[in-house]
Amino acid sequence: MFQRCLHAAWFAMLFCVCMATQTGCATGPGLAAQGQAAEQEAGDMRAQNNLGTLYIQGRGVPQSDAEAAKWYRKAAEQGYAKSQNNLGTMYVEGRGVIRDDAEAVRWFRKAAQQGHAQAQFNLGVMYAEGRGVVRDDAEAVQWYRKAAQQGFADAQFNLGWMYEKGRGVARSDAEAVQWYRKAAEQGFVQAQYNLGWMYEKGRGVAQNDAEAAQWYRKAAEQGHAKAQSNLGLMYEKGRGVAQDGAEAARWYRKAAEQERGNAKEKEK
Repeated sequence: MFQRCLHAAWFAMLFCVCMATQTGCATGPGLAAQGQAAEQEAGDMRAQNNLGTLYIQGRGVPQSDAEAAKWYRKAAEQGYAKSQNNLGTMYVEGRGVIRDDAEAVRWFRKAAQQGHAQAQFNLGVMYAEGRGVVRDDAEAVQWYRKAAQQGFADAQFNLGWMYEKGRGVARSDAEAVQWYRKAAEQGFVQAQYNLGWMYEKGRGVAQNDAEAAQWYRKAAEQGHAKAQSNLGLMYEKGRGVAQDGAEAARWYRKAAEQERGNAKEKEK
């Protein structure tokens, strides 16, 4: 029997920023920190955001979530969308500030209304989970869609899931497949797995074992244990691929080794 695992939502929290200035890139973390400190005194929002990120990472400055939150706030209060999203994330995680979902929603919304895709996704998650706001699936879908239409893979996946489950929208396997495919084509592993499952079951698409095997393989090659197990079964049964016991065993082994590793982690 094929296994399936869906994860409705998670936060995309990216702290990667470009540290380049008009005169070029700093040659090391110490120089980067000094350069950003000089620029932030002039009120440069990008520099304030980047300095916050250096504090998060402990690059060139002592690691400090409180300092990171301080500099994100300075830029956020001036309307800098990246910092608004980062500050919202700090409130979700309780890093450098007291954890406060309502405050996180406030900052995510400010960034989302400026078209920041990651913030739109995060705001959708808050509505889907009822964190800091009254749970509202339709509102979650609205924000997922805005981010998905900008190509944000996490949002594309979540929007597909909402269509599959009929949460906040009329249930539609065809729409689910459409959004899973967009995310899967970007390499989003859970979307690749789900798309394989949809092909295997013939939901939203014509049933096609070869397509199912193809998408399971893409997810399996990224280390997705259930995709590895399902791909093993495809090889064992000769479904969508030439029957091959050795290949079946290879993929089963990869999945089994992951399960054993997970069990050991839980024992710690």
